[in-house]
Amino acid sequence: MTPTEFIEKWRDKPLTERQASHTHFIDLCELLEEPAPYDAGTDPDTYCFERGTTKTTGADGWADVWKRGCFGWEYKGPRKDLRAAYAQLQQYAIALENPPLLVVCDRDHFRIHTNFTNSVSEVHEIALPDLVDPSKRALLKAVFSDPESLRPGQSRQALTVEVAEEFATLAQRLRDRGNDAHTTAHFINRLVFCMFAEDVKLLPNDMFKRMLEHAELRPQDFRDLARELFGVMQKGGRVGFERVEWFNGGLFDSDEALPLEKEPAVVRRLTWP
Repeated sequence: MTPTEFIEKWRDKPLTERQASHTHFIDLCELLEEPAPYDAGTDPDTYCFERGTTKTTGADGWADVWKRGCFGWEYKGPRKDLRAAYAQLQQYAIALENPPLLVVCDRDHFRIHTNFTNSVSEVHEIALPDLVDPSKRALLKAVFSDPESLRPGQSRQALTVEVAEEFATLAQRLRDRGNDAHTTAHFINRLVFCMFAEDVKLLPNDMFKRMLEHAELRPQDFRDLARELFGVMQKGGRVGFERVEWFNGGLFDSDEALPLEKEPAVVRRLTWP
């Protein structure tokens, strides 16, 4: 199958996830010249469709495709939420022997999330029309046969040091603008916790990241946006259409936030190691 044939076959295909996922994956294997599950020479114990798993919550689930030492793969129907698919894969990861790559796909887009131990996670995104590009096909092929080539170069320890230094710089800037040490430390701790809470899905749908992306363009909005979020985290409620649960403890004892005159580097990172 050529790239053009694959693209034409799967462009705007009105099929559900269940109707199309196996056929789409087999066609992709043909395009990439990789064996598909259950082809001659493959082992169903290490490479298969519908790998039974147990979620971190204890419930049973199924990974759409799994290849030991390479990837867990989750399909969604066209224009469905790939962030939800990734969150689902994360719940399966331990039961799938922690594959180095977690891939989500709605047939129009592929998102490859790196999942290497002690490495910063990176995301590679490929749209269906991109498959005419040999470099994009090579990237997808590496998912099957050379996942190590996608390992990020920066370790979590190195990132932790870098982020800590950036937070220290941010704290000093806030102190230089006349904020006292306790207020500054409390505010910084809230930012750190929000990054962690979003990373473990306690804050839904990249809410904190989206807030920061808006504030990067309009720093003058940051304080109001942060106060709204902190206030809801204090008592529980909604931010827009998103439901946020009540966070126990004294960290969110008020909605107070400090203004940021210009988006600092640490906020642009938007992730926590």
